[in-house]
Amino acid sequence: MIDVFLLLGSNLGDRKLFLQQAIARIEEGIAPIVQASGVYETQSWGKTDAPDYLNQVLLLQTDLPAQMVLKKILSIELLLGRRREEKWGSRTIDIDILFYGDAVIDEPDLKVPHPEMHKRRFTLEPFAQIAPDFIHPLIKKNILQLKSELKDDLIVKKV
Repeated sequence: MIDVFLLLGSNLGDRKLFLQQAIARIEEGIAPIVQASGVYETQSWGKTDAPDYLNQVLLLQTDLPAQMVLKKILSIELLLGRRREEKWGSRTIDIDILFYGDAVIDEPDLKVPHPEMHKRRFTLEPFAQIAPDFIHPLIKKNILQLKSELKDDLIVKKV
């Protein structure tokens, strides 16, 4: 079984409900959640005039290949009304694969570890809550170290 870390985000509609529905669909179609961070409210990143997000990091264990996890995640996003209209645009749900074990995957539609995660407070705050000692396989630092080196000053608060 492989440890897979996912980041959930929602900034449209009933954000908390979309997170809950995504978790239910992940548990039905991919694997049970082993651990979940608290929910964090965060300012919009990249497109600062958008509504605030709710974000949460999940740990699950699966033997599904990474591409299959991605396929299932994309179908969950679609099911929950995700529309990809603009980069960093608002969304009902966003599900990113942060880590797939310690694998490094560089394919056109899948980059793991997530290439921007180490620069984003909205990812590292909830991640540090559940796996502070997890080592980033490329940067070779743990999540707490990455968090302490952040230059991102967006407001991220636990709900």
